[in-house]
This record gives sequence, structure tokens and C-alpha cells, in this order.
Amino acid sequence: QVQLMESGGASVQAGGSLRLSCEVSGFTRSRDCMAWFRQSPGKEREGVAGIDTKGRTNYRDSVKGRFTISLDNARDILYLEMNSLHIEDTGIYYCAATRLCWPLSRLFVPTNFPNWGQGTQVTVSS
Repeated sequence: QVQLMESGGASVQAGGSLRLSCEVSGFTRSRDCMAWFRQSPGKEREGVAGIDTKGRTNYRDSVKGRFTISLDNARDILYLEMNSLHIEDTGIYYCAATRLCWPLSRLFVPTNFPNWGQGTQVTVSS
């Protein structure tokens, strides 16, 4: 059973930066792929960024060039570095794990992920 716990959410001004962390346990690096999702009030949960077992990444268009997903293999921590934050980036951010990795677009589909963290709130204000 993969267990995940997010941290690092905060309130920041537009243009600012945050780094989210997700401590992962019980996962198999060679089989499990990871992703970050977010959900805003009244909206469906959406995929933000994903990383597969070989370190290949995928990002939703609105965050490309601003967000970076990475996995510290030694410490089993998944990160999401977020720069140039927009008000529209506000939401609860979740990390998740799956073995349904390919094609990479699968990492944007919430129903492909059986394992989730509890979420961390990111609020971006003007």
C-alpha cells in the first residue's frame, strides 16, 4: 500500500514561488509513477504534472515553464517547484501514485490513481 503525505502549501502573492513536498512510502520506484493534482472550489480535480518510472515528465499547458516535478529517489520525496504563481493556481494540491503510467497522458486522469495524499492548500492572491 502506497502512502503519501503532502506539505508546503501556503498563501503567497501572485508572482511568488512555493515548493510542495510529498513524502512517499510503500512504493516501488521501478513500477510506480507519481503525479500532482489540484482542485479548486467548484471545479474538478485536474492533473498538474506527472513523472514516470524513468523520470520522464508531463505538464498541463498552463503550468509549463513555471512548475517542475521531481522525485528524490534517495529520500522518497516527490516535489513540485512552483514559480511565477498565478491566482488561478489556487487550490488544494494532492500527490498521487499509480502503475498506469503510459502513455504519459494517463498521469492526468484522477481515476487512474488508487493512492492519494490528504492534500495541501495553496492560495495565490493579488
